[in-house]
Amino acid sequence: MELPVNKFKQGLKGDKPLWGLWLGLPDATCAELVAGAGFDWLLIDSEHAPFELDSTMRHLQAIAPYGVPAIVRPEEGRTALLKRILDIGAQTVLVPMCDTAEQARELVKAVKYPPMGVRGLGSSLARAANWNRIPGYLQKANDEICLIVQAETVTAMANLEEIAAVEGVDAVFIGPSDLSASMGHIGNPDHPEVVEAIENGFKVINAAGKAAGLLCINPAKAHHYVEKGAKFVGVGVDTLLLGNAARQLAESFQSGDNKSDSTGSSGY
Repeated sequence: MELPVNKFKQGLKGDKPLWGLWLGLPDATCAELVAGAGFDWLLIDSEHAPFELDSTMRHLQAIAPYGVPAIVRPEEGRTALLKRILDIGAQTVLVPMCDTAEQARELVKAVKYPPMGVRGLGSSLARAANWNRIPGYLQKANDEICLIVQAETVTAMANLEEIAAVEGVDAVFIGPSDLSASMGHIGNPDHPEVVEAIENGFKVINAAGKAAGLLCINPAKAHHYVEKGAKFVGVGVDTLLLGNAARQLAESFQSGDNKSDSTGSSGY
């Protein structure tokens, strides 16, 4: 058995943008359902959604057979928490609220085994090492770990050049929602000042040779941000997809607008 190659980390070096889907529904059936939909990556969000370590692992297990890379966003960048997330099989983590280069350096240490970092060794208990059945896991794991730090405050944007320059940081994700709040435009990530800050941030990240990303569910704007330098973009959220589709279906029946539609199947 070989150590899985981190397809997301490889994809960051390619020429094509990587389109992803945010996962907030903790039932693993939801993850399995969307894993075969054709996205370039999926993100398990335990910062804002009700995931615990075991439900995160079930998501990773449900996604694995489909070959789509899974990113895990923890609620914070604690060393012990990151160690456990990596041990259950995550190869890519997106850590929120990274405001300084010093924080970024500490995160690099947290996700890397010595001598590059301080990640604790427990491979006989780790799904990531297939419980010690992957030869040379400890020697190879660092190469397949991908660290994304999230810049989402005015402070982070002011320190962005230094953050992006940190060795071991593979990508920087700009959080439009929290950034808009930090800039005094809460709830309005499309404010011109916020958009300008994001686009300038992409220039800084790309100049450092790192990949830039964000979440943007507006298709036209998502393509615009790719043109401005974004490499990976989250373009949907599972909760929104389900909620919006359910609302639209209900409205179509309540209004009677679907009476003339005879294109659908009468079965499941």
